[in-house]
Amino acid sequence: MVIKVFLATSSGSTAIKKKQQDVVGFLEALKVEYAELDIACNEQNRMWMRQNVPEEKKPSNGIPLPPQIFNEESYCGDYDTFFDAKEDNTVYAFLGLPPPPGSKEAQEEEDEEQEDEQLHSQEEEELQQLEQDQDEQGSEEEEEDTELQEEEEEAE
Repeated sequence: MVIKVFLATSSGSTAIKKKQQDVVGFLEALKVEYAELDIACNEQNRMWMRQNVPEEKKPSNGIPLPPQIFNEESYCGDYDTFFDAKEDNTVYAFLGLPPPPGSKEAQEEEDEEQEDEQLHSQEEEELQQLEQDQDEQGSEEEEEDTELQEEEEEAE
């Protein structure tokens, strides 16, 4: 899976340049494989990016600004959602990639899985106990029925 970062190499906006550098620099630091796709010099890249950013993610003017991030054909988000993921230590999930072993994100995933397993074990134990209680209750009722039948037979 290749992460695609759509950016403008000849942007006049300092803010856009900084956002693009932030995304690319962070991906490099994480050693995430990515491709830079220029929308300033390549009309096909610009059109593809504009067509594939979901409508609900486009600004009010309808034209998404770089950087826009995709995992192959799947839209990940823009700079703001990338920044939020970075702050929350969920960049790999944001990118749709498995976290590398030993990363904070992988540890959090592992902790969640352990909690889920513990919860599942507790639920299984409770279910077994409930079934056992029902079996015991059923046995007691059978004994009572048997005693009643015996009493009725003796009474006849």
